[in-house]
Amino acid sequence: MKNLTLIVHADIQRALADTLRSLEQVAGFTFIQVEGHSLQDESDTTLSARDRVIGYTPHVRVDILLEDEDVDDVLQALRAADCGLLGYGIFQVTAVEKQGAL
Repeated sequence: MKNLTLIVHADIQRALADTLRSLEQVAGFTFIQVEGHSLQDESDTTLSARDRVIGYTPHVRVDILLEDEDVDDVLQALRAADCGLLGYGIFQVTAVEKQGAL
């Protein structure tokens, strides 16, 4: 098992949820509201006036448990999807040693 973690701008949460629900490899996912703090580039089109004034950008962290063989297919589908993700999200893939229900 792998955990695919995405960090994306909060504005695309709904479109991303629709995209993830359409992928048969994705059984479920979790959204967590986070704040992105970094040097902000004036040319970044995702930054609103609010983001520029308060100094951080609202983001969403998405955790998705996937079978090892599904990770590349899901990443490829996300890159191809028209949900506003391309160029405005980052991801990491980590191994899951153990998982289950309590």
